[in-house]
Amino acid sequence: MEKSQAEDYLTSLLNKTLRVTTTDTRMFLGQFKCTDSDRNIILSQTFEYRLPAPPKQIAGGEEKVTMDMTSRYMGLVVVPGEYIERIEVEEFESQMKGKMGVAMAGEKGEEEV
Repeated sequence: MEKSQAEDYLTSLLNKTLRVTTTDTRMFLGQFKCTDSDRNIILSQTFEYRLPAPPKQIAGGEEKVTMDMTSRYMGLVVVPGEYIERIEVEEFESQMKGKMGVAMAGEKGEEEV
C-alpha cells in the first residue's frame, strides 16, 4: 500500500468505533482519534473489557459456565502500539448496507435515496 493510500485509509477511520485487543487479553472499544509512527492509538469514549479468571471445575461436574467480560469506562486512552494484537472496525449491518447501496448507485450513475 502506498503512503497516500495508507493516509486516506487512516483518515477514513477517524471517529469510527474500533475494537483494539492487546497482548494481555484486554479489549478497548472506543472512537479512533489518531495514531503515530510508533503505532500507538488514541481512542476517546473508551470502555475497557477484561476476561474474567477461568472458572474452577467442580469435581465430577460437566456443567457449562458462561463467562461475562467485566468492563469499565476509561474515557480518553492511549494504547501502546507494541502491545496491540488486533484492531477491528466495528460496523453494524445497516452501515455496511449503506456503503453497498452507495457503491451500487455510483456504478449505475444514480444516487440512492
